[in-house]
Amino acid sequence: MKAFRLDDLEAERAANDGAYLQFLRERNMSVGLYALDAGQIDPQLPHKQDEVYFVVSGRAAITVGMETTQVARGSVVYVPAGVPHKFHHISEDLRVMVVFSPPES
Repeated sequence: MKAFRLDDLEAERAANDGAYLQFLRERNMSVGLYALDAGQIDPQLPHKQDEVYFVVSGRAAITVGMETTQVARGSVVYVPAGVPHKFHHISEDLRVMVVFSPPES
């Protein structure tokens, strides 16, 4: 078993001065914590893997392809591989758990 505490992951991510911390990588998936502060621009490009976002905290909008929705704590969003997507209008610091399948390369 591997178990993680969100507070510890957030501290590790912040200590490494990065927006993304991959904390689990297995044969069929990887999991990370993605952080964008209020007003920040999301720089990500489409990925080669399917993704699931689980919003841990914060508020924003996300556009996936041509569809836009509001997200907040508890929101879950699926993004198919290769589809352009971005968080925007981040009104509260955003912390998102990201699951990639297969693992992010």
